[in-house]
Amino acid sequence: MEHINELLGRVYNSIHLIELSDILDILIVTFVVYKVMEIIRKTHSSRLAKGIFVLVVTMLLAELLKLTMIRFFIREAFQLGLIAVVILFQPELRRILERLGSGKITGLFSSSGASAISTDNTITQTVLAYDAMSSSKTGALVVFERDTNLSEHMNTGTILDADITSELLRNIFFEPAPLHDGAVIIRDGRIAAAGCMLPLSNNNNLSHDLGMRHRAAIGISEHSDAVVAVVSEETGAISVAINGMMKRHLDLTTFEAILRSELLQNEETVQKPADKLATLLSNLKRKNHEDESN
Repeated sequence: MEHINELLGRVYNSIHLIELSDILDILIVTFVVYKVMEIIRKTHSSRLAKGIFVLVVTMLLAELLKLTMIRFFIREAFQLGLIAVVILFQPELRRILERLGSGKITGLFSSSGASAISTDNTITQTVLAYDAMSSSKTGALVVFERDTNLSEHMNTGTILDADITSELLRNIFFEPAPLHDGAVIIRDGRIAAAGCMLPLSNNNNLSHDLGMRHRAAIGISEHSDAVVAVVSEETGAISVAINGMMKRHLDLTTFEAILRSELLQNEETVQKPADKLATLLSNLKRKNHEDESN
C-alpha cells in the first residue's frame, strides 16, 4: 500500500509541475505528427514510410541482439537518411512549402476542395462530353483528383487551370489536337492539366483486350484514390477505375451515378437555398440539352 501511495504521490507531483505551455506544446506536436502521418497515408509514399519503419525496427533489433554486420550497414545507410527523406518525400514536402509560401495556413494539411455546386457542374459537363465522345468513339481519359495529390503527374502535361465544359473536354480529346493522347486531371472542379502521362498498371491478371489508356487508368487508381473515367476509341465503351478496379461498359445513367456517388460522398447533404436553386438550374439545363440531342 505504501508503494502505491508513493507512486500516486510521484504522479501528482509530476502533473503539478505541468504548465499550460507544456500542454500547448504537446497538443501542437501531436497535431503536426498526426497530420503528417495522414498525408503520408493518403499518398503512395506510405509504402516508403513503411520501408523506413522496417529499417528502424531492424536497427533496434540489431542493437539488442548485437548483430555487428547488420548494425554497421544500417548505420552507414542512415548517414544519408536526411537526404533520402527529402528525395523520397519531395512531392509532399513541396506541397507543404507551396502552401506556406502562398499564405494558406488554414489549408496547410488539407486541400480546400471543390464546393458541392462546383462538383455537380463538373459531373454534368463530364457526362455530356462522354456521351458525345462515346457516340463518336473518341478516346478519352479523365482523372478526378481527391485526397491524393497528383501534382507530380500534372507536371508531365500542360497546365491549364480552366473552367470545365463539355466543349473543352471534347476539343482536348479531338484526335488531331496536341493534347488528345494524354490524360486530363481535374482538381477542385477545374481542368488543372491535360496531356498528362500516367503510370501503367503492373497487374498481370488484367484482360488482354485492355489498351494503354485503360491500363493507365487502372495504374493511377492503384497509386491514388482518384476516380478515373475512360472512353474506348475502339468501341466507345465508358469505363471507370477506382482503387485498382475497373467497371466497364457502363451506360450513361450508371456512369453518372458512379461519379456522383464517389465525388459527392464527402459533401454536405444539406444545402443552402441558393445552392439548391443552382443545382436545380444545372439539372434543368442538362435535361434540356439531352432533349435537344434526342
